Amino acid sequence: MRFRNWRSCLLNVAVNLCLVPGVVAQTGADAAYHTKQQNAENLFRQGKRLEALPLLEELVKTNPKDGAMLVALAACLVDHAATLSDQESAGKERLRARDLLDKAWDLGNTSTLAMNLSQLLKQLPESGTIKFSDNPQVEQAMRAGEAAFSRRDFDEALRNYSNALKLEPNNYSAVLFTANTYDKQNEWAKGAEWYERAVQLEPNVETAYRYYADMLAKQGDMAKARIMLIHAVVAEPYNRIVWRELHAWATLNHTRINEIYIGVPIEEKNKQAQGSPDISRVWRTYHEVRVNWQKGGQFKKHFPEENEYRHSLPEESEALTAAARVLRQNEQDNRVTELVTSDQSLSLLMSLCQAGLIEPYVLFSLGDTGIAWDYDSYRAKNRQKLEEYMDKFVVPPAR
Repeated sequence: MRFRNWRSCLLNVAVNLCLVPGVVAQTGADAAYHTKQQNAENLFRQGKRLEALPLLEELVKTNPKDGAMLVALAACLVDHAATLSDQESAGKERLRARDLLDKAWDLGNTSTLAMNLSQLLKQLPESGTIKFSDNPQVEQAMRAGEAAFSRRDFDEALRNYSNALKLEPNNYSAVLFTANTYDKQNEWAKGAEWYERAVQLEPNVETAYRYYADMLAKQGDMAKARIMLIHAVVAEPYNRIVWRELHAWATLNHTRINEIYIGVPIEEKNKQAQGSPDISRVWRTYHEVRVNWQKGGQFKKHFPEENEYRHSLPEESEALTAAARVLRQNEQDNRVTELVTSDQSLSLLMSLCQAGLIEPYVLFSLGDTGIAWDYDSYRAKNRQKLEEYMDKFVVPPAR
């Protein structure tokens, strides 16, 4: 399995938020434990995970209910696995890390680091092994590079990634890890150059955008980090990791990601209140379009190659657009204008329609299994619209 994302699970600037005093710290355990815990946390924050590993093993053995230490130990085991030449042992190390994260979850640790790393490790095969290339020489060079990176021997890591790229110039992991290694050395210009190369190589993979955002955030360029994270979401909108990263960015910038949703009422409740403008036709029109797609043959007309009906992007977009059209026809009625202003769903519907961004809204906010089928083809032709939607409606500017 090619496993591109495992190395870095979140903006490093957010890692510090994950390591909080656990159960022992709250119950006043002995000073020796606290000292060892502080040492482990300091090493972890400095990226010295192999050095932190034995301390964390002791801490977890002493107190197996310290969720924060379980998460830190799991992250360190992943790094340690990269240094093992025996791939069976490395796989077991990663699987153990996965089990530790499950225990941390049961103890209530829902940190970004824990959730991201758990998500990635659950994608591993049963053996827990990672594969970077079908070429044995490239695979060997990549493993050597990862072992050196985990030991923080960054020059050796770069040499090995370079060897891999000589044999396989378009190996995404080698390009990405080269960028990340320069990043770790604070050689940010070179890091940016290689992240850009990774983005060009695989524009529909989120990882390079996210790593790039991490580096930019370390430099204090939160505005450009925001742009990179928007690119990451557009690359993989149904990957929960990118949304956690976006929320982490928002927290660091003292803002919040907007939850965009149009609450469409069911037909039975579309009744006009006495003395209020009749807007029941707005949502009745929406439901009529949906029924026509489900039972009137519209789905088969648009997707003749598909045997079974599914909720789709064109169906939902057409229904919302039709509803907005009816609403616009009543714009001259001051009562309707007041109602739209006071009703969040109607106001959002009009704003999205006026901006021409109904389809991105459907894909991001209503991306159920059926609609998600339509994402790749839409992104291929409308990437800029997807980014515009995220920029205007979802992600507030950095403060």
